[in-house]
Amino acid sequence: MRKIIASEMVTLEGFFAGLKGEIDWFLWNDEIAKSAIELMGAVDMMLFGRVTYDLMASYWPTAKPPEEDPTIIEKMNKSAKIVFSNTLQKAEWNNTRIIKTVSTEEIQKLKSQPGKNLVIYGSGTIVSELLNLGLLDEMYIMVCPVILGEGKPLFKDIRQRHKLKHMETKMFSNGVVMLRYQAIP
Repeated sequence: MRKIIASEMVTLEGFFAGLKGEIDWFLWNDEIAKSAIELMGAVDMMLFGRVTYDLMASYWPTAKPPEEDPTIIEKMNKSAKIVFSNTLQKAEWNNTRIIKTVSTEEIQKLKSQPGKNLVIYGSGTIVSELLNLGLLDEMYIMVCPVILGEGKPLFKDIRQRHKLKHMETKMFSNGVVMLRYQAIP
């Protein structure tokens, strides 16, 4: 069965975006790009909430080197994508399908299909919903050495305690620390 992996950049206090959705505090370098490409090699579908989808769909179709790695550009644009949204009527970005709500049945159907794993970038609401449903399998949490003071927490409206198993820690030269966890059912 395919796994659902959340790959998230967060501040030291656990925000994945500023109050207005800003992500200008993300720290990126070639080491992190290499790590991202490794993860992308293990997935063939991306899951988004509408806000993150809109951000990604407005950026990746026109992204170009040298600002972005060509491998990442290709993977972002060619991969299958699902956006969970009650309001989005049409998805313009390549290979995107709209699903109105997150449901256990729909997620189990996606996980049971043949293929590689699924990944969530950003989309804190979707991450929290899948965690609450017991359907999130792994988390790659990239902790940036930044404190915003206020912002949008990655984990919101969590209804119960979730135990995690530490799988890996990577430190990058720019101060970002990647913590990889597996959800314990």
